[in-house]
Amino acid sequence: MNFNFSWLLCAVLCLSACGDPSNSKVAVETQVTDPMEVVVSESQEANYKTAEVQMGWVVFSQTHPGRIEVNERLVNRIGASLTGRITAVQVETGDVVSPGQLLAQISSPELTTSQLTYLRASAALALAERAVERAKQMIQADVISSAEFQKRESELSIARAEQRAAEDQLRLLGLPSMSIDRLRDQGRIQPEGDVRAKQGGVVVERKVSAGQVVQPGDSLFTIADLSSVWAVASLPEQAARYVSKNQTVAIEIPALDTSFKGEIVFISDTVQPETRTVAIRTQLSNPKRDIKPMMLMNMKVDSNGKMVPLIPSSAVVRDNDRDHVFVQIQPRIFRLTPVDLEPAVEGNRPVLKGLTQGEMVVTEGAFHLNNDRVQRLLTSQPAAPKPGSKPQVAK
Repeated sequence: MNFNFSWLLCAVLCLSACGDPSNSKVAVETQVTDPMEVVVSESQEANYKTAEVQMGWVVFSQTHPGRIEVNERLVNRIGASLTGRITAVQVETGDVVSPGQLLAQISSPELTTSQLTYLRASAALALAERAVERAKQMIQADVISSAEFQKRESELSIARAEQRAAEDQLRLLGLPSMSIDRLRDQGRIQPEGDVRAKQGGVVVERKVSAGQVVQPGDSLFTIADLSSVWAVASLPEQAARYVSKNQTVAIEIPALDTSFKGEIVFISDTVQPETRTVAIRTQLSNPKRDIKPMMLMNMKVDSNGKMVPLIPSSAVVRDNDRDHVFVQIQPRIFRLTPVDLEPAVEGNRPVLKGLTQGEMVVTEGAFHLNNDRVQRLLTSQPAAPKPGSKPQVAK
């Protein structure tokens, strides 16, 4: 009895479920697309324009800030050649000097001692020369032996070497040839050493004052020939591959309100780790010295042209700090695709990576299309079915 009642109850429930549409599991499943994809309805399709990715010849032009620097090949740093006290300074920073011009004077006991050593060596040399002359006469008269004559010749050679060494020491201490000749001929000791310019130019640095004690190795003056200067710029490491040596560049100096043409004479082989930049420089002629070191300048660099894929700037959208474009993968279906691009050139963006020639991209309306995609993700609304897809019925 209980068994039949249970069976009957189950049958009634089953029949009730089959007859009530509200309890059925019939449902339409909409297909959710990739989060990077957007489906456009037929009514909205006219709002978006597409075009093929085309190849184009591009000359990349970039402007990089920099500054004017002295030409290091024309810089002479003058240091002290002996230990002593500065008694006089003859020039100031900014003075124009000529080669050999007196810059400062140093009173030094070391210089006096070296001059006395030179006088002794010169006197010994003169004595040795006279001894050899007498020996020549005596050996002819058979008064001395050949061994004695050779001994005196050897002493003469040593005296000459000592005199040359003493003279070289004076030159190292900065004593000019004229003073050495006067010392040898007249025996006049020069009490002070001269610091002289070795080249002409402008005194750009002075590190010494009267009364200061200096020693060899101390830097006293820096003289630069400013008839030629360097324009130095720093390129991002990504842009360094577009420049080459001897390439012509334009130098704009805002302070002078003018521009110059120059050639790249140096490209660094290393990257500055702090700034991730590569140093390049060009050399500028500066006969009037109107281009001043440390002036700010801009260097415009045009790279060698090449064929690259091009897309209009209007096709690019920014998402997550990257450049993207919408690529058409099917009619009315577009996918947001990341790309690597160069700066705009005449309204177009050269493509480094992410697109190939012939692909269809959205050229107008990409910004609004991306807004629709983002809005769908934020509201978690399922996407519309892809065109041509059919709803599936759960069985």
